Amino acid sequence: MAEPLIERNISEWQDMMGRGEVSAAELTEMFLQRISDVDPKINAVAEVNPDALDDAAKLDDERAKTGPRSPLHGMPILVKDNLDSSGKMQTTAGSLALEGHIAKEDAHTLKLLRDAGAILLGKANLSEWAYFRSTRGCSGWSSRGGQVRNPYALDRNPCGSSSGSGAGMAAYLAAATVGTETDGSIVCPSSMNGIVGIRPTLGLVSRSGIVPISHSQDTAGPMTHTVSDAALMLTAMTGADASDPITKDAKPVDYQPFLKKDGLKGMRLGVARDYFGKHEGSDTVIEPLLPLLEDLGATLIDPVELTSLGLFGDAEFEVLLYEFKHDLNAYLASHDAQVKSLEEVIAFNKTNAGRVMPYFRQELMEMSQAKGDLSEETYLNARAECLKLSRDEGIDKTMREHQLDAIICPTQSPAWMIDPICGDKVIGGCASPASMAGYPHITVPAGYVYGLPVGLSFFGAAHSEGTLIQCAYAFEQAANVRKPPTFAAHAAID
Repeated sequence: MAEPLIERNISEWQDMMGRGEVSAAELTEMFLQRISDVDPKINAVAEVNPDALDDAAKLDDERAKTGPRSPLHGMPILVKDNLDSSGKMQTTAGSLALEGHIAKEDAHTLKLLRDAGAILLGKANLSEWAYFRSTRGCSGWSSRGGQVRNPYALDRNPCGSSSGSGAGMAAYLAAATVGTETDGSIVCPSSMNGIVGIRPTLGLVSRSGIVPISHSQDTAGPMTHTVSDAALMLTAMTGADASDPITKDAKPVDYQPFLKKDGLKGMRLGVARDYFGKHEGSDTVIEPLLPLLEDLGATLIDPVELTSLGLFGDAEFEVLLYEFKHDLNAYLASHDAQVKSLEEVIAFNKTNAGRVMPYFRQELMEMSQAKGDLSEETYLNARAECLKLSRDEGIDKTMREHQLDAIICPTQSPAWMIDPICGDKVIGGCASPASMAGYPHITVPAGYVYGLPVGLSFFGAAHSEGTLIQCAYAFEQAANVRKPPTFAAHAAID
């Protein structure tokens, strides 16, 4: 039986468009109908773009006259609702404090995707303020959008903060989605929703026009069904942005040449055993895959240790508290929203506590507001400590000592239960070293525990996206484990 149209990948849709078998308008209409039919179960979409079909028709006309702009021409995408979007849709970071806010221009990342011919289908729901509000928040919950649900088991958490991007991608609500990550918010929801996610090297993708947490850790990245689709998205998203100085040396990179089925031959992979033993289900999925990696030509160095693991939590938290206040104030000051500072956000939340804070409060925001500016020694020392522990004594040291191409381990435990009252029960997770270092990280579907997805992570040195994509693609093609969600009420434990 032929694969359903909605379960194809970007390259297949492009081939069909080239043969005249489907148009961008038809693909867009298909996804809009899918959102209407399926999203009420998972609540992944905050808002649909009312201009999506018009945009698709224009791109179809352009294709007929001059051909496609890129491999993304006519592809309908969802972006997380903390990326600015010009037009008629709001940008709210999931918060009622930003309700009604319409940005004057696209975030640079979204602009690049639209320039490549992608169609903005809508904005994805998320954990409010990208999960930086409360010490016991519930991933996927926002006062604007409500609770996102995991499509593999509707009582399970989709992980945050790119929860809507992850759940929406898993449920086939778009051709691709965009998430953002400060510490785990691309790779965790990708793992728990059974999709591919890439956190790029800091500075490869622009941060301008994105509601921030931390300029030293924030980045946008692609979330897709396949490694090849993620590579196409990342190719379109990279490049210098005059509004974000950290990208001044970023050059566009085509990641398609790294999509090699024999890409693991000769690779040296370090097995980070520190991230095993967190959940027996994840270990049960990942352990049998290690011989497969060897069969595909990789050499496993097992184990390797990130010697700084567990030492940097306090320093990272200090950095995030300082930078959130500084960065959010700068963003709000440059946008026409009803609140102009973190202090005003806190006051708004207190005034509207019944709607904004029915389950948990805003302790993180209040702690951040109490911090000083970024010239304070406490901040500078914490930031230096983060870099030392995550880079010099962390990933760089491990990669150098063992001459590694990548480090591998389980990405995260299976999805925990949704619990807005007591908050998330986070078990395991390997995101922090790469997030703090600003280094790349890719997760790929690896298997299932009671029907809940588990991902395999590849992370490594700065600007090693090509190598990681090559490893991840070769693994994905050989393992071929991803399967569509069933929207079950509960995990398959009976």
